[in-house]
Amino acid sequence: MNTAKLHANVRVIGYLGRALSFELSAVQQYMSHAALCEMWGLTEASRRWRQEAAEETQHAERIVQRMLALDVAPNASQLQPVRVGRTLLELVAHNLRMETDIVALYRDATVTCLRGGDRDNAAFFERLLDEERAHAQELQGWYESLTGWSGA
Repeated sequence: MNTAKLHANVRVIGYLGRALSFELSAVQQYMSHAALCEMWGLTEASRRWRQEAAEETQHAERIVQRMLALDVAPNASQLQPVRVGRTLLELVAHNLRMETDIVALYRDATVTCLRGGDRDNAAFFERLLDEERAHAQELQGWYESLTGWSGA
């Protein structure tokens, strides 16, 4: 991203604020799930959740950088409460729902930017959308492997 200030309308700034809230909520939830799995002796699951937390942290950093480039003070207005569970399957299900919500936000943000002719911000949101879709697909696969269910 160049150092020149970018232009953003109020809607884009709103999407960025919600995105930052989602990403920081995801970090908090993934860290909590990693700790739970560690307590349960599920070392591989704990490692996976920590990796997810690190990826979501990178997303949050990119959003903060974008907000600063737009001359907007970063602000995550509200973190979602952590959803815990009693089994690995419940944790995966909670995280799959969370990723589905994040995907919907990025899809809406991308469409809104494209409709408004803001290709630069649309491309920013679309990159995040692609990454979150991949996360959701991985979680869906994990969920299916735990349940033996396949949507096919």
